Amino acid sequence: MTDDTRWLNTEESAAWVRLVALTELLPGALDAQLLRDAQLTHFEYGALMALAAAPDRTMRMTALAARTNATLPRLSHVARRLEERGLIRRFPCPEDRRATNATITEAGMELIDRAAPGHVETVRSTVLDALSPEQLQQLYAIAGAVLTRLDPDERLSATSCQFSEGPALARAG
Repeated sequence: MTDDTRWLNTEESAAWVRLVALTELLPGALDAQLLRDAQLTHFEYGALMALAAAPDRTMRMTALAARTNATLPRLSHVARRLEERGLIRRFPCPEDRRATNATITEAGMELIDRAAPGHVETVRSTVLDALSPEQLQQLYAIAGAVLTRLDPDERLSATSCQFSEGPALARAG
């Protein structure tokens, strides 16, 4: 029996350990600020921002799942919580009664308007201010290379996001 395992070399191991630490620590930092300032998780904030940026502030749940990088079951669970708080409303899609739409309410708009400045400052101070313009371009390219492997069909809007254009949510993070 031969061992075909491609073990990590020293540089690969160091990069991997840092990436894992980043993916574990960053969500907590983003959640902490949003929970403190708006009683929202980063995922909830992202869902509200996607709805706020959509035409008529409304999206199909399947499109919202793609925009927020979520599975439909995860999004449905979060949408229920947001709906209970009066931040969104769900209703049958008029064009396809099998689908469900979500729309952000005025209360949801007011909450993200209050939460956005603190969130953007946290994104800047935690991540973006630590990078040079060249490193920002490298981060975009590196994330894109990995996303292409994780989402080869470009189901998630982040995978096809263009550096020169940014996502629809660029204004508020």
